[in-house]
Amino acid sequence: MKKFELTSEFITNVLGTKLFRIKALIEFGDVSAGELGGYIEKEENLAQDGNAWVCGNAEVYGNAWVYGNAKVYGNAEVYGNAWVYGNAEVCGNAEVYGNAWVYGNAWVYGNAEVCGDAEVCGDAKVYGNAEVCGDADYSTVKGFGRIFRTTTFFRTKDKAIGVNCGCFYGTLEEFRDKVRETHGDSKTAKEYLMLADLMEYKFSREMDVEEEVNQ
Repeated sequence: MKKFELTSEFITNVLGTKLFRIKALIEFGDVSAGELGGYIEKEENLAQDGNAWVCGNAEVYGNAWVYGNAKVYGNAEVYGNAWVYGNAEVCGNAEVYGNAWVYGNAWVYGNAEVCGDAEVCGDAKVYGNAEVCGDADYSTVKGFGRIFRTTTFFRTKDKAIGVNCGCFYGTLEEFRDKVRETHGDSKTAKEYLMLADLMEYKFSREMDVEEEVNQ
């Protein structure tokens, strides 16, 4: 049994692609039967099984696929060959495209962009004006800190290094300052600062490689 259908209501996006608003045919997850959703190009963009849903003004098109328990909402766009699945959420004005995968419990929101061959997974959160492009621009480490949290390092649009750790979101230097302020000279602080040094080296090395390739 199908869980949704394409309605006759449609929009045409900036690429000239016609996208149809969807309508739930049955109750599933937190979606009620008869509820209107967001816009997709074709049925293949959203799985007919599972609790995955597209709502609000969100758009999914091209060969993109949303499935599992994933949600795409707000003004978000998922397109190209991108996949969003698991319990992942893409919202706000975020864009996921190219061959990117967003899955697990990951969140992508705000004005963030995930593209290329990038993978955002686990408990990672990418937001603000962050841009994640390919494997070289994103690293997640787990098991650090007093509660063994996940820390995400990524390259921003202005080529700086951004950090998301728990409720903290900022630059690498702001992260170091916050660590010293919160943890002083403890073992936890030393671990985080060593991790920051490693990520700084990692991203600077990759930028050097890119410059050599482009010369």
